[in-house]
Amino acid sequence: MTTRLLLTRRLVQLLIGLFLYGIAIALMVRAGIGLSPWDVLAQGLSIKTGIPFGFVTNLVGLVVLAFWIPLRQRPGLGTILNVLLVGPSAQLGLDLIPQQTALWAQVLFFAAGLALLAVATGLYIGPRLGPGPRDGLMTGLHERTGRPIWMVRTGIEVTVLTIGWILGGNVGVGTLAFALLVGPLCSLTLPFFAIRLPQDAATAAAELESELEGTAEQSAGLEGEQDAARFDVRDGILLESDRDAHARAFRPDSPFVRAAQPDRAPTAPSGAARPSRTIAAHWLDDRLTRRPRHS
Repeated sequence: MTTRLLLTRRLVQLLIGLFLYGIAIALMVRAGIGLSPWDVLAQGLSIKTGIPFGFVTNLVGLVVLAFWIPLRQRPGLGTILNVLLVGPSAQLGLDLIPQQTALWAQVLFFAAGLALLAVATGLYIGPRLGPGPRDGLMTGLHERTGRPIWMVRTGIEVTVLTIGWILGGNVGVGTLAFALLVGPLCSLTLPFFAIRLPQDAATAAAELESELEGTAEQSAGLEGEQDAARFDVRDGILLESDRDAHARAFRPDSPFVRAAQPDRAPTAPSGAARPSRTIAAHWLDDRLTRRPRHS
């Protein structure tokens, strides 16, 4: 696939994901049994100000994006589109979907919204065009404070949930269900919709990729807490930054094989161009899958 076709596919998938994300929020709002923390805040603000829910969602996204500035985070294309498109999509869903009052319908609508949100998350994160503004805030605070992702994320969402609840947002059993289920569901959809970029993307089009993706870490905290690295469930490999990979490789208890292996390609000569991310594979994973990493 050419670079242009790949970029087109990434953009189309991103737009579909953001549209479905808004519809998923609308389904959960119309279910009326509880919302995610950020949607509780948006709903509470909408109730107090009279501003439509979708527009409030846009405003909250813009405010959160403003916090990226002191955190020295640069948004990607997907981040900007997230702020602009999720709100109108959610408002469209609210205009089309009626409020539910029967318990069976409320549960059905909420379950459909939660499942659709997980699919939409995989769709818009898969193209690797930058995380949503709220995810970027989380990872930015993680980097600046040194606190674990789970602690930062919990602190943000508890604060947001409390403010939204005080303002009149809908907190209920759906809020608890969202907190418990969104992570496991997204762990299924993220690898399924992930778009695999060419290995030479970072060298052949590094500047373009940098502009598209921004600087915030993508999908951190959704696949489990791994402070220095994140597990890529598509290939069973560990993706790390150059600094983290170097530090990990030379630790005494490092699980990575430093010596040349018979099923590996020869090490690239010193000074050769290489991607901005180092891919380190576990020796045991190679042997269990019996699949060489290089042809």
